[in-house]
Amino acid sequence: MFKRVLIANRGEIAVRIIRACHELGIEAIAVYSDVDADALHVQLADRAYLIGPADATESYLNTEAIITAAKVSQADAIHPGYGFLSENADFAEKVTNAGLVFVGPRAETIQKVGNKDAAREAMKQAGLPMALGSDPIQDATDACRVAKEIGYPVILKPVSGGGGKSMFIANNASELLNAVNKVDLTTTVFYLEKYIADARHIEVQIVADNYGHIIHLGERECSLQRRNQKILEEAPSSALSPEMRQKVGALAIRAAKSVHYTNVGTVEFLMDKNTGDFYFMEINPRIQVEHAITEMITGIDLVRKQLRIASGEPLNVKQEDVTFTGHAIECRINAEDPTQNFLPSPGQISFYYQPGGPKVRIDSGVCAGSIVQPYYDSLIAKVIVRGRTRGEAIKVMQCALSEFRIDGIKTIIDFHLDVLKDPYFCSGDIDTQFIYKRMIS
Repeated sequence: MFKRVLIANRGEIAVRIIRACHELGIEAIAVYSDVDADALHVQLADRAYLIGPADATESYLNTEAIITAAKVSQADAIHPGYGFLSENADFAEKVTNAGLVFVGPRAETIQKVGNKDAAREAMKQAGLPMALGSDPIQDATDACRVAKEIGYPVILKPVSGGGGKSMFIANNASELLNAVNKVDLTTTVFYLEKYIADARHIEVQIVADNYGHIIHLGERECSLQRRNQKILEEAPSSALSPEMRQKVGALAIRAAKSVHYTNVGTVEFLMDKNTGDFYFMEINPRIQVEHAITEMITGIDLVRKQLRIASGEPLNVKQEDVTFTGHAIECRINAEDPTQNFLPSPGQISFYYQPGGPKVRIDSGVCAGSIVQPYYDSLIAKVIVRGRTRGEAIKVMQCALSEFRIDGIKTIIDFHLDVLKDPYFCSGDIDTQFIYKRMIS
């Protein structure tokens, strides 16, 4: 096992990794930008190193500064968390070339799955079901021609990168032209894919060691999204029968094996609500924001698994050993104002009280007095709960959010409470357009 791990991240995920390191007896090294000098992850780490100014390109994305900090601190490994450099194959390679261990998949795997065009081709070869897609588009004329062949609606996606902020849905040629005009095709490669309007976003957690052993830890329901960014997640999905659950788990393992995947990752699918068919979307080669709900229903600590696998330990869990208990829900607490079109709400937290109890878990990167910086993602905490049933988990989450108090900034806590009492959500009748159809329109 490692003696010392540097966490190349900030916020709640950095705190989460620090906690896992300490539980394993590993010294946790933090890095920070000049505006994060008093951040919670810096306070909780064993040591911390300044790596640059507020601008992430000069700090949390500064590969040389991060690797230098790792060498100075005599770290054995670097854990990238999620976001920032977590899906950067060049960074993973630089870490390895520096004689350090990258806590995640190999650089060549990240490169393969990070390029959606290459990943789709690999999945086709592996026999995974795919939505109709295109080669990289050249210009607006080419986009309209391809869209006509595929059939509207379509979704415009960048070939590389995670998240959904650069994705655009088009129901006709006019909307597609508008979307194409919003992106720069000279600097970013985009492609088109058939958009499944009545779909649920289902992702499967996979865990793979360095010796060819791969298991899945069930699925997560991630359909509640705004601007293709997840807001609330559940595990398991209320839409899947045991047979469907077995099928999508097998598909995820097949996908992982096809790219010789190692460490922790997620295989994402769209499920057509009308047919129950699954369509491969992408593989995310990192820990997910929503990993905690899988931990809640399986009892398996995914961050500790990441560290153990990266240190060379074999996977000590077989597929038949994995059991699922109850239902878990996660609400992302963003520093945003829902009444102002989710405008970010940076500032100092004047009062902070988080809920507790045997069925409640809070993963947070802030406390009273913390300053929510305007330079980074607005996610400041996550509320994760579990119940024997989905209905019970909803009730527990309602109580937890009602107790959660954060003063000094705006958050989306009340928005979550509105979602939780919506009759369609409570019945499980959700899809990727739920937020727009039920909560915003």
